[in-house]
Amino acid sequence: MVVAWLMDSSDADQREPHKREPDVLVEVKELEKVGVLHWTVAVEGHEAEIDRIAAERGYKNRDQICVSKEKLPNYEEKIKSFFEEHLHEDDEIRYILEGSGYFDVRNDEDEWVRLECKPGDLIVLPAGIYHRFTLDTHNYVKAMRLFKEDPQWTPINRPADDNAQRVEYKKKFLELERPAKKAKTSEE
Repeated sequence: MVVAWLMDSSDADQREPHKREPDVLVEVKELEKVGVLHWTVAVEGHEAEIDRIAAERGYKNRDQICVSKEKLPNYEEKIKSFFEEHLHEDDEIRYILEGSGYFDVRNDEDEWVRLECKPGDLIVLPAGIYHRFTLDTHNYVKAMRLFKEDPQWTPINRPADDNAQRVEYKKKFLELERPAKKAKTSEE
């Protein structure tokens, strides 16, 4: 089960957990409000369940990526680009097979929420959500990437608020009717 929390503002090593003091956990239902979906699928024998979810959601293609110094060409350059805040024009779908890492997403208050992803976690980040990825201190993850069409990974770095997918994302997830926040008065 994915665990998520609000991040601190430290500039320390991005591979560290970056939890606030005290820790502020974020529930899966809160992630769903910004379009992030999650399933837990046991790695052993995962094929049938991944195939079912892929068929249900229209994911036609898949591949695997191994992120480690030994396995990923241009490792340092790739790690930097993964951690640059960006969006995609397609959903980003990842199923963790081995290792672990963090996906950071922006919540409806534009705060960073860190999702700790381990083997068995399947996450969907909707097209248009600002996010980034980093390894944790184990420096290794192997993941299945699923795609609705041909495999591609094209980041569009922030700011990209005029991007059509970002505009649609904001309409669908961020511009919902919310109760007005009560303004504090000087007497409170």
